[in-house]
Formats: sequence, C-alpha cells, structure tokens
Amino acid sequence: MKVKEVADLVGISVRTLHHYDEIGLLVPAETTESGYRLYSEDNLAMLQQILFFRELGFPLKQIKDMIESPSFDREEALALHRKMLLAKREQLDRMIETIDKTMRHAKGEIEMTNKEKFAGFDFSHNPFEQEARERWGNRAVDEANAKVGRMSKEEQHALGDRMNAIYRNLASLRHLPPDSVEAQAGIQAWYEFLQTMGHYTLEAFKGLGQMYVDDERFTRNIDKFGEGLAAFMRDAMAIYADRGKSQ
Repeated sequence: MKVKEVADLVGISVRTLHHYDEIGLLVPAETTESGYRLYSEDNLAMLQQILFFRELGFPLKQIKDMIESPSFDREEALALHRKMLLAKREQLDRMIETIDKTMRHAKGEIEMTNKEKFAGFDFSHNPFEQEARERWGNRAVDEANAKVGRMSKEEQHALGDRMNAIYRNLASLRHLPPDSVEAQAGIQAWYEFLQTMGHYTLEAFKGLGQMYVDDERFTRNIDKFGEGLAAFMRDAMAIYADRGKSQ
C-alpha cells in the first residue's frame, strides 16, 4: 500500500507516517525509484502496535526503544495493551457514573457524599513520569516509585504534606533574589527532599528546574502555590546546582 492509502485506512496524516519513517520507527518495506513509500502487511501490523502504545500515552522514543528490543514480543505486548485498556475503560466507566450522579445531585434528586464526588479519579500514575524517564533516565523515577509503593497510606499523606510545605515556603520567598541565603536554603530543602525519593544529580536537578518553566503543565501546578514560583524555582535550582558543582 502507498502512504496515502495507509493514511486513509488508519485515519492518520501522511505527515505522521513520514515522520515515523524519518525517525526509524516505521520504515516502509520498499521505496520505489520514483520515491513512493510502499507498506507491507508486516508494516501495518507494526503500525497497529505503535498506535496502541500511543493511545496509552507512550512517547515515540520509548516506543522505538521497546519495539527494537531483542526481547520484544508482539503477543505479550498485545496482552499488555488489552490489560491497560480494560483498566482505562473501567476507570472511565466509574467517572461517567460519577458525572451522572453529580448531575442528579445538582438537581436535588440524590445526595452524594464527598467520597462519591471523586469516585473514578486516579492519580496514582504520574502523567509526567514517562517524560521524566525519557529526559533523566529510569533510576531516580524507579527509586522514588519503589519507596512510595512501600509506604502506608498515612506515610504517603505525610510525604505529600511535607512536599506541599516546601512549596509553600518557597512561594513565600519567591520575591527575594534567587541567590539569596533564604532562597538557597529553601531550595536546598527541596533538593534534600528529592534525594530521599531517589538519586538526582546536580545536573538533573538543574534540568528539572528548567522543565518547571518549559512544560506548562509543571508551571501551572507549581504556580498554584504562588504566581511566578516555577520561574523562581528554576533560577534558584540552577544557582544551587552550579554552586554545588563548583565546590
């Protein structure tokens, strides 16, 4: 099949297929002398696999690494896709039920407990985890996840309270120069907190601060503690890391 035929069949753009070819993710079985890309049945099977991974939120780089691994098994991957999609469907069903109940509650037809209002929400999977893995490697993320996984619910809540306290303290300092004694003491508390969760090098710590500004999702969440906090933390973290590397 030609690239346009594949694009129409699957419902993606020709540009997307060209990009997959350029990065070596899905290379057509053949390219004619006139430059037409021709896709085989094996190509289509691999494209299906890629799109399953994409649907589940995996970045292209990680998909490429996985499918090129000597240990990659397509049947195992499909079984994993099915398991993840069933879990996703179950969560969506719970959220739809919560919406229906909330609409009835708003009309005065039923009463809802506070717990029922949040049924179906699941934040146990960090939406930024894959990006963190891609940028900084698996070690820090795996160590952090393992430590949190071994904690009781009470310990996890205490950890969250500690993290929020650090953010609130930094927010109170954000109008000071980022190289001030107070700001650097606050950032050191953040660095030490992260070190209790996993191993972060000073370079990774500095890069993490830059991500707070580059990624609007981080900026939006951090700035909930105080407008401009993300940019302040970026600057303070860079100063802390550079000073640490020079010692």
